[in-house]
Amino acid sequence: MKDIVKYVSCSLVLAGAVMPTGLLTAGGINGGAGTSAFSFLKINVGARPVALGGAFTGVADDENSLYYNPAGIASLERHGIIAGYHNYFVDLQSGLVGYVHQSREKHFLAGYISYLNYGEFTQTDNLGTITGEFGGGDVLFGVTFATRYRENIYAGATGKLIYEKIQGFSASGMALDVGLKYRSNRGRYTAGLMLQNLGIQLSNFTDADHEPLPLMLRVGGGIRPRGLPMLFSADVMVPRDNDVDVAVGGEYYELKPLYLRIGWNSFGSNYRATSSDDSMAGVSLGFGLDWKELHIAYAFSPGAELGESHRITITGGV
Repeated sequence: MKDIVKYVSCSLVLAGAVMPTGLLTAGGINGGAGTSAFSFLKINVGARPVALGGAFTGVADDENSLYYNPAGIASLERHGIIAGYHNYFVDLQSGLVGYVHQSREKHFLAGYISYLNYGEFTQTDNLGTITGEFGGGDVLFGVTFATRYRENIYAGATGKLIYEKIQGFSASGMALDVGLKYRSNRGRYTAGLMLQNLGIQLSNFTDADHEPLPLMLRVGGGIRPRGLPMLFSADVMVPRDNDVDVAVGGEYYELKPLYLRIGWNSFGSNYRATSSDDSMAGVSLGFGLDWKELHIAYAFSPGAELGESHRITITGGV
């Protein structure tokens, strides 16, 4: 029974229409929820952006930009690395490793690999007899190119190959992320725009028709008020297969090398059952620490009935 609950929970989490312990009315769920392939592409990555509620499209000023806005890596002044681990809900685990290379003063190349592991499940026959175990997971390979189009305008694109497997079945696809970023002369204001997961499914688990990818438009901005050691960020996310979501975040850096972060994402309401009054769902907290050329970040996200989510990410120059 535990494995059944876990398997169903995994499916609901990845589908973006989570119903952990309660029931939602048909009118409470977007008609497109659960209709996209490779739903793991919708899971936010990186401890710093997640601690900001996922509001990072307009900020995009470190290696986490590879996910939130590929144009952002063109604002770096170094070669960079990113490595992260994510202990997700219902025992799912994921990770990310990437490298950013400044090939010329204005041009950047990057590559990264991310994965999601579903864990192990008990396999039974029609009579309920245990016949073994099976697992599943997703892998993504991404290659990014970004350039400084003008002094304060950056552009970038990421090509992605996607592979998903569960038991003896697999699916594959390819996608493209395209982004733009603007940064004011003194860096107090930033804005970003990205079209994410524009692509196709190359193969499906069965002979059924291919499914669309979770296409999403992200628009965001960031501001560092004069005289205040704070970064404020906000994003609006418009997915093809769900309702519009809003994210806001704040980062306090007066205590450098220590950074304190808090954020909120409206998607968190999906983690609550209809009978739940958990006001923390959608809230995220975190901190960061500079160490030599690296930045070590941690994020905590409560998920109401689903449990808790923890992320650790290292970014920085090499």
